[in-house]
Amino acid sequence: MVKLMALVKKPVRKRTAKRISPAERERVAVLFDRFESLELRPKTELNYNNPYELVTAVALSAQATDVQVNKSTGPLFQVAGSPEAMLALGEEGLIRYIASIGLFRTKAKNVIASAQILIDRHGGQVPLNRADLESLPGVGRKTTG
Repeated sequence: MVKLMALVKKPVRKRTAKRISPAERERVAVLFDRFESLELRPKTELNYNNPYELVTAVALSAQATDVQVNKSTGPLFQVAGSPEAMLALGEEGLIRYIASIGLFRTKAKNVIASAQILIDRHGGQVPLNRADLESLPGVGRKTTG
């Protein structure tokens, strides 16, 4: 009998919304007004000069610190700041610049593949729509968000 009682579900209590006083509601409204007036624009810590460099830096930053990525991309982007230059550098050439970043071999393959796709499908330009961006190897939903 005790085992049967344990199987019987207890009724679920409904949660009631917390009541907020008019004064508290006004205080919250004032805070939101202040936030909106700041016109905050999120900024990345990654260093880049053009959209291609940004997409590449973000792809390289997966499971790495922005500081480490910046150390690698500074010299890299001086020689390969476009899809064409990156493709000319090649996977092995790219690895020399990014070997200090985790998962560098996979990231090198993705960056080179992305450069090829950008050249073949987008005229060497970074697309502005989410679906095309997410089609690039190493670029996911969080990157395009």
